[in-house]
Amino acid sequence: MDSNLDDPKRIVVVDGLKKFLADTYTLYLTTHNFHWNVTGPHFNSLHQMFMVQYNELWLAVDLIAERLLTLGSFAPGSYKQFAQLTSLPDVPDSPPEAMEMVSLLMKGNQLAARTARCVVPDAEEIGDQATSDLLVSRIAVHEKVAWMLRATLAG
Repeated sequence: MDSNLDDPKRIVVVDGLKKFLADTYTLYLTTHNFHWNVTGPHFNSLHQMFMVQYNELWLAVDLIAERLLTLGSFAPGSYKQFAQLTSLPDVPDSPPEAMEMVSLLMKGNQLAARTARCVVPDAEEIGDQATSDLLVSRIAVHEKVAWMLRATLAG
């Protein structure tokens, strides 16, 4: 399917979207993992917060993948591909303490927003408003989640 991509600038956008998809999926996995494994005095509030976040990320993964298909590309979907494409680190083998989970998710959301932000100028340059709009809306979500997690750490 990628053979339909003849414009080098469009390829840059597609490659950036693939990285953003990998970041989003990695963040989804991390958030779901922490939802399962959080413990401590803030268990209930963090368990609920992480559930809201991983559900939102799950829906976002589909939107990003479908945008890739709309642009004439395939959507990467294997753990190997995601590991190669993501800018987010993997989670520790043993679940960290609750506030370390919050910190890791805050950093993950900041990294995902950075990845999306890097693609926006390229999408705008080729007149791809749909991709630009998708990325800008995702940046707003990641920035808001990062803010909420920072506020949780400040508590």
